[in-house]
Amino acid sequence: MVSAAEQLVANLNFAAFAKADELKKRILFTLGALLIYRLGTYIPIPGINPEALADVFRQQQAGILGMFNMLSGGAIGRMAIFALNIMPYISASIIIQLLTTVSPHLEALKKEGEQGRRQINQYTRYGTVVLAAVQGYGIAVGLEGAGNIVIDPGWFFRITTVITLVGGTVFLMWLGEQITARGVGNGISLIIFAGIIAELPSALVGTLELGRQGALSTVLIIGLFVMAVAVVAFIVFMERAQRRLLVQYPKRQVGNRMFQGDASHLPLKLNTAGVIPPIFASSLLLLPITVANFSAGGPEWLTSITATLGRGQPLHIIIYVALIIFFAFFYTAVVFNPKDTAENLKKYGGFLPGIRPGERTAEYIDYVLTRITVVGALYLAAVCVLPELLISYWGVPFYFGGTSLLIVVSVTMDTVAQIQSHLLAHQYEGLIKRARLRGARRR
Repeated sequence: MVSAAEQLVANLNFAAFAKADELKKRILFTLGALLIYRLGTYIPIPGINPEALADVFRQQQAGILGMFNMLSGGAIGRMAIFALNIMPYISASIIIQLLTTVSPHLEALKKEGEQGRRQINQYTRYGTVVLAAVQGYGIAVGLEGAGNIVIDPGWFFRITTVITLVGGTVFLMWLGEQITARGVGNGISLIIFAGIIAELPSALVGTLELGRQGALSTVLIIGLFVMAVAVVAFIVFMERAQRRLLVQYPKRQVGNRMFQGDASHLPLKLNTAGVIPPIFASSLLLLPITVANFSAGGPEWLTSITATLGRGQPLHIIIYVALIIFFAFFYTAVVFNPKDTAENLKKYGGFLPGIRPGERTAEYIDYVLTRITVVGALYLAAVCVLPELLISYWGVPFYFGGTSLLIVVSVTMDTVAQIQSHLLAHQYEGLIKRARLRGARRR
């Protein structure tokens, strides 16, 4: 049996969308904000020689900088004001969430509801500024040591670069929050999504050009497209997969009437963490190596670390997989609390068949969630390691890999769900208004 909400979703049409003025305003605001973001990726920081930068990046784009350039929407290749993108904010979020588990003050703020969440977000903003300043200074020093990229090296260039990059990151952080509040979906994920989609046409053209030149065979290119479609279908299947726990409610008496017990399901997603683990893992793995890739004449130990952590190297893949698995479990523990769920079920009289309410229910939910999270973490790791193997052994563009497709598919599904929820709310409002009008006429 499908619910009334599912039936309503199935009946959604363009006529309902045309009448949803609030939804259209949100979509237009989101598109306008993403357009501003894309314009910013073409504004270079002052004091840069574009030709020299293009030459250096052309030599290193097949490495780890290619992935960083993808996440930044091509801004790192142009050394634009949005070169750091939203990664410092993501790194700051990781640090704050890790500190929440060990700091009593932050843990108390987390339990204070909306007010505590705002204070934690403020700490995250402060951390974003600090991390962006450190990374911006590192990039400025790395650019000065990378050849003739900087026109006039010195402290003036370093200070202006730090101010520019920090300002760009803070603006993107604010823009993402505005998209979340006044647009559709998660603003941070949509910014990364827009960067990937914007660079996709050039990647397709580059792949076809490699086929024309004979670097890639026609069979391999066709196989890549088929594989991309298969990976998309696999991602959609895994993202929609869930384990449903049967929840029963006992009979209850209201006045002189006896109501039969009801039954529902507690859905546990296979991938509760969503697209956050690969983004977190990428940010932690990419940012420390960014300066090292630009510093061709740097220390020997820095060069050896860069070579060891290069794309396709065993250590890089091992660390990447370990970070993805860690953040899959960590973020699942952050967004889903079995104890709170068990307490809510007990509060409203619900129970799992054969499981005592309260602590035993929380233990069982945690047991089931841990088992399915293992599968979800392995799925994320397998999908995200795919591009590393493709680049290492066949030299194909990164855009055909699993990480980019995972981000695109997941954000698309979330955005569609947000749009459907707005349409549902609009249709429910219309039904309520009609019911009120009919009631007034009968009077």
